[in-house]
Amino acid sequence: MIALRGSGPLKLGGTMNVSIAGSESNVAIGLARLGHTVRWAGIVGDDEAGQLVLRTLRAEGVDISAAPSSSDAPTGLILFEPRLPDVTRVHYYRAGSAGSRLTPDVLDRAFATTAPRVLHLTGITPALSPTARAASTHALHLARERGTLVCLDVNHRSRLWTADQASAVLRDWIPYVDVLISSTDELSLCLPPGSPADLTAQARQLLAAGVTEVVVKLGPDGATSYTHPEPHPTNLPPGPRRTADAHPAAKTLPTADTHPAERPSRPHDAVDGSLHQPAVPVRAVDPVGAGDAFVAGYLSALLDGEGVAGRLERAGITGAFAVASPGDWEGAPTRAELHLLGAPPGTVVR
Repeated sequence: MIALRGSGPLKLGGTMNVSIAGSESNVAIGLARLGHTVRWAGIVGDDEAGQLVLRTLRAEGVDISAAPSSSDAPTGLILFEPRLPDVTRVHYYRAGSAGSRLTPDVLDRAFATTAPRVLHLTGITPALSPTARAASTHALHLARERGTLVCLDVNHRSRLWTADQASAVLRDWIPYVDVLISSTDELSLCLPPGSPADLTAQARQLLAAGVTEVVVKLGPDGATSYTHPEPHPTNLPPGPRRTADAHPAAKTLPTADTHPAERPSRPHDAVDGSLHQPAVPVRAVDPVGAGDAFVAGYLSALLDGEGVAGRLERAGITGAFAVASPGDWEGAPTRAELHLLGAPPGTVVR
């Protein structure tokens, strides 16, 4: 969708910056910058705004072959209204948009050639319309059939649907999910009523339901991953729904700098299968998009065969880049830039 960012209260007018936004497109761009082959599936309007979305994704190296344009509906819009240095109001104009008319055939197109290694979904798309909800569920079924690992970022947006509406859908999705990414207040949406309020207990309940890994984003406190106590391999996390002949996605693009980024801190392990990664300290400029950048870093390390510690560390780095840069995705690092957060203040790269 199109993103307009103001410099103050919208009712006062003024200049606005025009870009694109959307959780899934943010993750797609973040992964592409890290050298991975990424396909974005969605619908945009057959309008100038839709052209901006597609041109931006294509320029960032994202495959848009599964992104048709619709002449029957406009491209969606999101307005960002800064009110305080750390407070931004977000206004959605997505009802009736082209994106809300996502249909299962678009997902069929995304899976038509080689099945992806990972399908990434969020809780935003099913909130747009019953049609988009059905298409998202269809994607889960395709992933199950093709042996594709499923990553779900809960990403609840209360302005799009209520907690009860979200929970009714997300609970049905859990049996298909391998990696669940959530903030602390979102885990309960994936669990039946009456579930424990304790965060660790909630994560354990989701693991018992078949999720392989639960990653909880803690904002300035970092993130914690919960897995089964028994050791797992360091490549794609196994799950009860993985198949031995899972098809790889279009090959992950090799880069010259495939070594892990410099690691500013080590995760803290626990015997119960949890692993905590402190946040990377940076000067906060714009927190919008940090969660999506975190997901991009996590999935990048997962695709590279990193273990849980490596995934959390890279996710922390990419999330820090987002916090330290304006915009949703504009500050996403390339693989060659991952080490820059370890540079001392005042460093000039020549």
